[in-house]
Formats: sequence, C-alpha cells, structure tokens
Amino acid sequence: MADQPNKLTHIDQAGEAHMVDVGDKAETARSATAEGFVRMLPETLALIREGNAKKGDVIGTARLAGIMAAKKTSDLIPLCHPLMLTKVSVEISEDDSLPGLRVTATAKLTGRTGVEMEALTAVSVTCLTIYDMAKAADKAMEIGGIRLLEKTGGKSGHYKA
Repeated sequence: MADQPNKLTHIDQAGEAHMVDVGDKAETARSATAEGFVRMLPETLALIREGNAKKGDVIGTARLAGIMAAKKTSDLIPLCHPLMLTKVSVEISEDDSLPGLRVTATAKLTGRTGVEMEALTAVSVTCLTIYDMAKAADKAMEIGGIRLLEKTGGKSGHYKA
C-alpha cells in the first residue's frame, strides 16, 4: 500500500493500524521544517521579552522543550519509528502582528523514514511550553497554525507548502 498514492500507509489491507516496514528503503538525507504560533496579549509578549515571566526564561526553556520533544516523538506517537536525529533546531521569534511568538523547527537525519513528525512535535511542544510558562499572565493565549512547511529526501521527494 505504501507505493500507492493517496493511500494511508499506516493502515494495512485489513484496515488495521500497523507500523510501516522501512527495512527495504534506501537511506537518504532527510529534513523537515514545521511552524506554529502562540498568540497573546501585547502585555504578555512584553513580559516574555523583558524576562519577567514568573517561571523564568520562557524562550530558552521552550526551545529546549521542543528539541527534547523531537527526540521523544516515537514515545508519543504510536506508529512513529524511533529515529537517530542528527539535528534539531527550534527558532522562536516575536511577531507584533499576532501579537505573539512564531515557532519554527527543523529536524534532520540520514535514514529510511522522514522526520516530519519530529519537526511537528518540536513545534507543538515548544508552543505548549510557551503557554505553560506564561499562563499565569494570560490564560487566553491561542496556539495555532501548526503545519509542515517543507520536507526533503525519501521516495516522495521534496514538498514545500
């Protein structure tokens, strides 16, 4: 089924969930980049910018949480393969037009399966950590826009949103 376009690769012929066998796939350089945002009150963004959030360094802590989450993706998503990532980066930038913070994460490896889920997990957990660290000031923050921006490598080739 994995070779057929527009088919769910984690569903077998009987319609049951299963882990995809990647043993016969070629090892290639693979990367994925995902993005998301946390919208908040301008006052909350100012607290984070000034380093005055009650729980401490929001940006640094959230970046580390995202990197750690990418490494644990297979523990969180049942059918993901455990991967030996070679790089995970998380960038967090202010966006006054939200207002809030934009998060971009990139995961890389050389292997038999892609790293889209690792990049998406990194963004999700980074956004959740920002929320956790600033919720005392702003419980109405909104997490959104989490999506895959780009992926390279593998049989399906290059994808760009």
